[in-house]
Amino acid sequence: MSRAETASGTGAEAFVRPRPRWTLGLVRDELRTTFRRWRTLALLGVLAAVPVLVGIAVRIETGDGSSSGGGGEGPAFVSQITNNGLFLVFTALAATLPFFLPMAVGVIAGDAVAGEAGAGTLRYLLVAPAGRTRLLLTKYAAVMVFCLAATLVVAVSALAVGALLFPLGDLTTISGTRITFAEGLVRALLIALVVAASLLGVAALGLFVSTLTNSGIAAMATTVGLLITVQILDQIPQLHALHPYLFSHYWLSFADLMREPVHWDDLTRNLGLQALYALVFGSAAWARFTTKDVTA
Repeated sequence: MSRAETASGTGAEAFVRPRPRWTLGLVRDELRTTFRRWRTLALLGVLAAVPVLVGIAVRIETGDGSSSGGGGEGPAFVSQITNNGLFLVFTALAATLPFFLPMAVGVIAGDAVAGEAGAGTLRYLLVAPAGRTRLLLTKYAAVMVFCLAATLVVAVSALAVGALLFPLGDLTTISGTRITFAEGLVRALLIALVVAASLLGVAALGLFVSTLTNSGIAAMATTVGLLITVQILDQIPQLHALHPYLFSHYWLSFADLMREPVHWDDLTRNLGLQALYALVFGSAAWARFTTKDVTA
């Protein structure tokens, strides 16, 4: 489909206005396609295995009754796992967020458009009455759902392993106050939602990269490479002035939800930064995709 064809409106998308029900069907089909791929299932399987490995490692280390860590400070909460299995949820999310979760999201987002182009199906999708904007929004919606699904897989796996290997009950927050197990579950759910929202910047970046190439592998590799680069930059002290603007800088701020009262400053900075990245790279992806010559 050439630019001239798009500009003159001779394509089918210029004559047919997609109905809301048809749009929901497009989103449903995209989700079905995404979650039926072996690559997606393999990524979710790896994410589910991380809490299992962490839980077993802590159980073996503390099998003689010794403590599993230091003073209990920080986002990992490792020293609290033996006292309450619910802390394995927080530990697993802290362990997977710096690399495993964003890498999985980067793979799915990077393949969203480029994978279709590489397989030769993108042109056929555009012939349908979807429109480029609607198709791009559908792709991003599917990646957003994957962000939530991947985070919940980690959290549910950690909760199951924590319940099997360690006791459950009332828990102590980072601030030293006691909360009930039910309130702890609510905070675990809130933390999972915050972690999922923390991945939206990576999702938008990956989608933008996906519009730049027709190779799904190249898009996935580039997105993961950018993710690693940003993580390295965030660890260089000399670049401290740049750190607050990196999408990964406030990722571990979800630990503030386990304080009493909750510290909202870094949490709101994190969510605001993710929204900014989603807006900037989402707009860049739209500008690129709506003017791109699609030949495959």
